[in-house]
Amino acid sequence: MTDTRKPQPEKAAAAAAAGAAAPGRPPEQPYHPPQAYAAPQAPGAPRGAGDAAAQRKARTGARTTPRTRKARLRVAKADPWSVMKVSFLLSIALGVCTIVAAAVLWMVMDAMGVFSTVGGTISEATGSNEGNGFDLQSFLSLPRVLIFTSVIAVIDVVLATALATLGAFIYNLSAGFVGGVELTLAEDE
Repeated sequence: MTDTRKPQPEKAAAAAAAGAAAPGRPPEQPYHPPQAYAAPQAPGAPRGAGDAAAQRKARTGARTTPRTRKARLRVAKADPWSVMKVSFLLSIALGVCTIVAAAVLWMVMDAMGVFSTVGGTISEATGSNEGNGFDLQSFLSLPRVLIFTSVIAVIDVVLATALATLGAFIYNLSAGFVGGVELTLAEDE
């Protein structure tokens, strides 16, 4: 076994005395481990002592791809109360969007003259000698359209909230049997 530590003064003196006592044996030198990548030597140096091919060079233009950590998770349970709150808020937002879209669509169609043109055609088709026929413009007035759209939006809020909550209960029952939905999440760097 070789000692890789630095020589200590007592051991160096004992080794010198042992070397002097044993003729023909050279005195021990401190151990120097071999270098993995030795510095290049002069042109007359022995082969292999400092080959340029053995020297490791830094990679300059190499692109390393970032490691993406992935985690497999399972949605084992959906809390019905939180599902109800979220679905209620989302369905209210959808109801407001429906009312605004109906108002904008009615205003665009009225500005294009769709109601007057179609209303004139319908009143001619349904009219008789005694009466004027059906008046489409008074039937499809903006307040009536907005009231009808608001009723539809309220029904949508109630139904969407109830169906989402029921869906959470059904998911929890089926997740108890099959274990739930497995997701793989990846982290971008």
